[in-house]
Amino acid sequence: MSVPTDDGFYMPAEWEPHKRCWMAWPCRTELWGEGLDAARTAYTEIAKAIAAFEPVTMVANGEEIAEVSLRSGAGSGVACLPLAHDDSWIRDNGPTFLIDGKGGVAGVDWGFNAWGDKFDNYENDAAVAGAILEHLKMPAYRAPLVLEGGSIHVDGEGTLLTTEQCLLNANRNPKLSRKQIEQHLRAHLGIRQIIWLGQGLEDDDTDGHVDNVACFVRPGVVLALSTEDEDDGNYTALQDNLARLRAAKDAAGRSLEVIEIPQPARRTGEDGRRLALSYINFYIANGGVVMPSFEDAKDEGAFAIVAKCFPDREVRQLPMLDVVCGGGGIHCITQQQPAVES
Repeated sequence: MSVPTDDGFYMPAEWEPHKRCWMAWPCRTELWGEGLDAARTAYTEIAKAIAAFEPVTMVANGEEIAEVSLRSGAGSGVACLPLAHDDSWIRDNGPTFLIDGKGGVAGVDWGFNAWGDKFDNYENDAAVAGAILEHLKMPAYRAPLVLEGGSIHVDGEGTLLTTEQCLLNANRNPKLSRKQIEQHLRAHLGIRQIIWLGQGLEDDDTDGHVDNVACFVRPGVVLALSTEDEDDGNYTALQDNLARLRAAKDAAGRSLEVIEIPQPARRTGEDGRRLALSYINFYIANGGVVMPSFEDAKDEGAFAIVAKCFPDREVRQLPMLDVVCGGGGIHCITQQQPAVES
C-alpha cells in the first residue's frame, strides 16, 4: 500500500471535530499493583467526563467488559469493544487517525515496542491499532517506524512538535537516522515542518513524550510547560524547549506565540522516582477540555490558563494522581477519532 500522503491523507489537529474518543481499560497488574482499582475508578471518571462532550469507546479484555459497563453506568455514553490488550495507554499503541479533507478517514498503524522494551509482554498492545482499524473497516497504513502517539503533536496545518529524547532514542529505531525518521513523519502524517524540542520531563518512563511539555492550542500558538526554579531537575530542559519554540517557524512561516504554564510541585512515586506531572497532558473534546489536577497549589492557576487558551470550550479538571502513578496522564490514555463530512 502507498503511504498516506500519496492518497491525500494528513493528520488533523486535535481540536477539529471528533466522532469518538478511544480509551483502553487498565489491566497490567505488574504496573498498577494495589493501585489498579483506583486507576480503574479514575479512568471511569475520565471516560464519563469526555462522554459529556462526545461518545467514548473503551477497549477491554472480554472478561472485563461487564465491569466497565457497570462502573460507567447506563446512559453514560461509554461503549465497550472487546479486544485483547495488555494495558491502557491507547494514545501510544492505538492508531493515529488521518483525514483527506474529502470525507475520507484512515489510520496509521505504527510499530510498538512498549516504550523501548520496558515491558516483556506487549504483543496484544502491538496489535491493537490494526485491530481497531479493521473493526472500523478503515484504510490502514502500516508504518516502518516505532512511534507512540504521545511523542508527537500537530497543528493540522503541516507542523509537528516532538522531542529528540524520544524519537531519536536508540531503543525505538536504532537503524534509522534523524533524516529518515523525518521522512517517515512527512510521508505518513502530511507534515512539512518539524520542530524538534530537546528533552522531556525528569524520570518520564516514556523517554520524553512531547505531550507532557508542549502542545498546539491553535495554529501558531503553543502551550509549554515551564518552571522558574533553577534548582529543579526539569529547569534546564524546559528552558531549552522554550528557547527552541521561540526561535522556531511553523509550516506557514509564522513565529510561534508561546504561552507558559507552570509545572506542579515535585512528587515522587513509591519507587522514589519523580512523577511526570503536567497540566498540558489533557484531552481536547468536542466543545470541551478535560485536564488534570494534582492536589497542588498551581491547580487553580493552571485551570485559568487552559480556559483562556480555549475560550469556546468548557474546561473540566479531574484528579489525576491515581493515573500518573502508572506513568501517564489524560492525553496518554485517550485517542480522538476525527469526524468528517463527505
